[in-house]
Amino acid sequence: MADRPTAPRLRRLPLTAVLGREAPVAVGFRARLLGLARLDREEAGAGLLIPRCAGVHTFGMRFRLDLVFLDERGRPLSTRLSVPPRRLACFHGAAAVLEIPSGGGEAAR
Repeated sequence: MADRPTAPRLRRLPLTAVLGREAPVAVGFRARLLGLARLDREEAGAGLLIPRCAGVHTFGMRFRLDLVFLDERGRPLSTRLSVPPRRLACFHGAAAVLEIPSGGGEAAR
């Protein structure tokens, strides 16, 4: 499946369904800190869900991200499209963030 991550560090993470896609869940300090950083676009798959998070950074990114900030029920609160590397993004009140490689599918608006 094209949307499955190929990066070993993402393949080890548990998967969950979020916004119509199956995405790895960032559990543990390293997965939460790195997110999709230092990966090539093809390694990232459909994205990464970061629970208990209201803000992310794109330092170390090799491609742009679509960011979807979610409430505690997994409903979109805000979307930031095509966020370039070396940026900070947050949304007060978000319970999780879904990082999606930009251009890899439609982010919820």
